[in-house]
Amino acid sequence: MTDTQLYAIEVTELSRVFSSRKRSEAPVSALRGIDLTVRTGEVHGLLGPNGAGKTTLCKILSTVLLPSSGTARVCGHDVAASPRAVKPLIGIVFGGDRGLYGRITPRQNLGLWGALYGLHGRELARRTDELLERFGLSERADDRVDGFSRGMKQRLHLARGLVSDPKVLILDEPTAGMDPLAAYEFRSLVHELRAEGRTVLVTTHDLAEAEAVCDQVTLVDRGAVLATGRPDVLARQMSAYERVEADGVSAAVAEDLRQLAGVRSLDRTADGRISVEISAADTTGKVLGRLLAAGVTSLATVRPGLAEVYRHMVQDRGMQVAR
Repeated sequence: MTDTQLYAIEVTELSRVFSSRKRSEAPVSALRGIDLTVRTGEVHGLLGPNGAGKTTLCKILSTVLLPSSGTARVCGHDVAASPRAVKPLIGIVFGGDRGLYGRITPRQNLGLWGALYGLHGRELARRTDELLERFGLSERADDRVDGFSRGMKQRLHLARGLVSDPKVLILDEPTAGMDPLAAYEFRSLVHELRAEGRTVLVTTHDLAEAEAVCDQVTLVDRGAVLATGRPDVLARQMSAYERVEADGVSAAVAEDLRQLAGVRSLDRTADGRISVEISAADTTGKVLGRLLAAGVTSLATVRPGLAEVYRHMVQDRGMQVAR
């Protein structure tokens, strides 16, 4: 198997700097030396908070933006040197309403985008009908899109991303605005796409969504890769940063917990409640055990948000976190 067959996406030392319109303001680095490989037929998640650089990377892979430095290849083709070879291989779905025309119908939207990919006549009509049926839009195929709900618009987005029958599909926050049932149906769709042999790159800030659909996940923050691995492995790493909160904890018990290996910090709030930050996966049980042994019954474990996990991970690497 050649490298081109093995990897659908190869990113090496990729950076993107945006210059400010004001001379007094410093340039902004959206991507900082990103390295990423996505195997052919894999569902790969980019997981990170808003501003992490996920959308910038997607735009570079889809030839919308040029990198400032480094390389990005899709199915063996360099996105900067050979954009015409890359474009037919990629379908991309950005979140929100971008890419849809509200004053025309779903059928007309798909026809327009299909024509841009060189589809015409019966082939375009067949492809359009297939996608409208697949995404449950057949009954509304000839209604104006501006009357659709947000969830219906997102389904049309997904249909548009598949109109060219791409080998690589990039989904940027694809479940934004979907209700729980639609989000579940989306996850089923992703499994279908994998079964068809397509490569899917999904950006999200939702760990549960990444765990549900992805083979591999890359954590990104501030334009840099923090970690890559299977979702279950990364989830276990995240569980190491849980917090335990409790009421009615004496000073002696609090000091005992503070000295426990795996406790990063212990703070007491103005109302007397303690918050124990954990830095090792097996420490949560020990903290809970000691609190229960001391007679404390008002307690809870809190799983931190991604931003907090990233802050811990960056600090653990000895890097300075911008405030």
